[in-house]
Amino acid sequence: MRLHYFTLFLLLLPLKLSSIYGISPQATAPNKSFKSLPPEAFLSIDHYHTTCPHAEGIISQKVAAWVKQDPTLAPAIIRLHFHDCAVRGCDGSILLNHLGSERTALESKTLRGFQLIDDIKAELERKCPKTVSCADILTAAARDATLLVGGPFWEVPFGRKDGKISLSTEANLVPHGHENITALIAFFQEKGLDILDLVTLSGSHTIGRSTCSSVMDRIYNFNGTQKPDPSLNVYFLKLLRKRCKSELDLVHLDVITPRTFDTIYYTNLMRKVGLLSTDQSLFSDARTAPFVEAFATQPFLFTSQFSVSMVKLGNVQVLTRPNEGEIRVNCNRVNTV
Repeated sequence: MRLHYFTLFLLLLPLKLSSIYGISPQATAPNKSFKSLPPEAFLSIDHYHTTCPHAEGIISQKVAAWVKQDPTLAPAIIRLHFHDCAVRGCDGSILLNHLGSERTALESKTLRGFQLIDDIKAELERKCPKTVSCADILTAAARDATLLVGGPFWEVPFGRKDGKISLSTEANLVPHGHENITALIAFFQEKGLDILDLVTLSGSHTIGRSTCSSVMDRIYNFNGTQKPDPSLNVYFLKLLRKRCKSELDLVHLDVITPRTFDTIYYTNLMRKVGLLSTDQSLFSDARTAPFVEAFATQPFLFTSQFSVSMVKLGNVQVLTRPNEGEIRVNCNRVNTV
């Protein structure tokens, strides 16, 4: 049954790609009005070709320079992009820095990469004033960060506007590693993402680190039992207890190849060496386990689907219509009239 499912998945992949990149039947059908088109249909990979032809090059060069100085920024930027899209869609709202903004919330305290985005924005404002949105910058930076650690390339469709609202009370909407699998599936579905996207995007945990606060309950008091999570590999449990002396200590999300974008993350789940409970639950649940097994044994499936799912993520609730959002001059604050 699993083989049949993935055969179907491969057959449908070109259709999924065409839909994601804004060339779906809905977008081209002559009987569809302008207003009926989904917002992502107004994104295009050549959006800046005339107005700011060097935009992608500038973003790429800046990301490469910063990551060369600090390799941990690569996973940080990918995570920052996810946090942006998870709340109000991919509108750059996570970048707004004011009292009561999402960025200032307790749940956002470990987010990093803001200075890199500011540096890119400053250069783009010098070359192409009031043209490239902060939301587009962050989306492209996540792609370039993925490339720098050995991940796949994908074309980023541009044309997002920046949102004007950012609320600290909404930061807790982002999954933080403790949710059950049903809640995770529901969260992704609310964003227009499916179970395959959930398993695929979780694969970004092949790089990066987490604070030990996210796993303390798993290694000492799982579900209030005063015992460790039984789904943890016993040797991995000992390693975590050794490394997590305090909640602020850091531990790799992928303990085997923490700096390489690969499919070892999925192999780890099959060996009960997933760091977060949300990671490990992907293999323990029948709805998601087949994808974990497929990605673990067929790396090409993962890298191909990661490109598709990242484009879908970048399309979540985008602001693209003339009366929506703005092009921020400074990513930290909304424009003044």
